[in-house]
This record gives sequence, C-alpha cells and structure tokens, in this order.
Amino acid sequence: MAYRKLGLDMSHRRAVLRNIVTSLLKHGQIETTEARAKELHSLAEKMITLGKRGDLAARRQALEFLLDETVVKELFDNIAPKYADRQGGYTRIVKTGYRRGDAAEMVLVQLVE
Repeated sequence: MAYRKLGLDMSHRRAVLRNIVTSLLKHGQIETTEARAKELHSLAEKMITLGKRGDLAARRQALEFLLDETVVKELFDNIAPKYADRQGGYTRIVKTGYRRGDAAEMVLVQLVE
C-alpha cells in the first residue's frame, strides 16, 4: 500500500492526519491541499465505517485515532447513522483553486449529505 509522505516525518504526518480527520468530522467540511485531502479521504471513510459498526471495540478504535471525545460521540450518535444504507463514498473532494503563497492546489473536503 503506497501512501503520501506529505514532506513530513512519520510522527508529524500521523498527527496532521489525525487533526484534519477530527476537524472534518467536527465541522463537516474543511479546506486543505489536494495531497492531504486524498490521504484524509481514506481515513475519514474508515472512521465512519467504525461508527456504522457501533460496538464498543469500534468506539475504542475511533477514540484511539480521533483527538476529541465529543467528536467520537457525534460520529457514533449522529454522523454514522446518516450513512447506514450507504456502502462507502461518505466524503467528496471539490477543487477550489490555488493557494496564493506557493500555488498549491486547494480543495474543499465535505461529508456527503
């Protein structure tokens, strides 16, 4: 399985990804670079799938990855039940343009309604 290094060492990369997944589930959408969004996409899908399972082991796995307990509660109580009849594809990536400072491709990552 190939993954993107994002120009970061392993611990920093893991911290950044945990942060943006938590932010996405908390706010419903975030704006980030395209490379980070593609990594975020698979991790957010896995967290929502854990929420759909709904058992104690899944909740503990989500608590291990996500940074905020209130986000885990929101995931299991409100977000995951919305996708009960859906077999994946919980997020969408919409290109928004280029960042002014370094011309990085910026995208909006949203939870699908």
